[in-house]
Amino acid sequence: MTSPPAARPIGVFDSGIGGLSVLQALRHELPHEDFIYLADSGNAPYGDEKGEAFVQQRTLAIAQWLLQHHHIKALVVACNTATAAAVERLRASLPDLPAIGVEPALKPAAARSQTHHVGVLATRGTVGSARFERLREQHSAHTRFAVQACDGLARAIEQSTEEPLPALESAAKIRALCAQYTGALGPFGLKTGDIDTLVLGCTHYVFAKDALRELVGPDVLILDTGAAVARQTRRILTQAAALAPEQAADGEPAAPGRISLYTTGQLGALQAAAERWLELPAHCCAALPQG
Repeated sequence: MTSPPAARPIGVFDSGIGGLSVLQALRHELPHEDFIYLADSGNAPYGDEKGEAFVQQRTLAIAQWLLQHHHIKALVVACNTATAAAVERLRASLPDLPAIGVEPALKPAAARSQTHHVGVLATRGTVGSARFERLREQHSAHTRFAVQACDGLARAIEQSTEEPLPALESAAKIRALCAQYTGALGPFGLKTGDIDTLVLGCTHYVFAKDALRELVGPDVLILDTGAAVARQTRRILTQAAALAPEQAADGEPAAPGRISLYTTGQLGALQAAAERWLELPAHCCAALPQG
């Protein structure tokens, strides 16, 4: 017998560990919900190396696995590349599954930029997509977007949780890539012509925010989409009357939701990332075959 919608978990997936940044925001917004997270790290990164057809196939396969094995009530596609390549096909193929995608925060960036010059860091798969181009065109009337494809940055962040790469060497590699790509965008600051707003168009890049902040300076606004995606997820579940209750039957606050994480890559890497960024114990994580 299938559980009622409110009792079922929310599925979240990414090409790797980057979507953990979205899961952070989801847990904050929806603390009583259960989450099933899948990191497709055995096939990462999507944005630098994989074509659109591959990303579409993996997105559908993962959605179907989450439905079959965990009976999810909604799916958050916590990957900009997968959203750009596959979310429309996903919704057409599984119309009864609410699917919430992520896309670069160009709209809020255009609204908040004072110099009307916005930088965007994203994967090649995202910036080369028709979906991204439509988004940029929609918000280009009064804003100039400097867009940079960041080959290798998602991979470097992914590898930062894998052994045996030393932590200092890994951090130095991430910072060097961040310096290369922010440098290619142009000057940052508050003067006319400067980039005063930086959009992180890949969920992995949130985990490089400290390095990016050091490079662009304290005055530049850095935007990601985690909080907005979490609010949208709440809205969709509310409309579907599928939110987990915030109070138990006795009137006390409901218990925090359960979280299970799976990976098609190295189990130790996911465990390290979950502990570092979500403070979750290793037993929350499990490995899956890549297929």
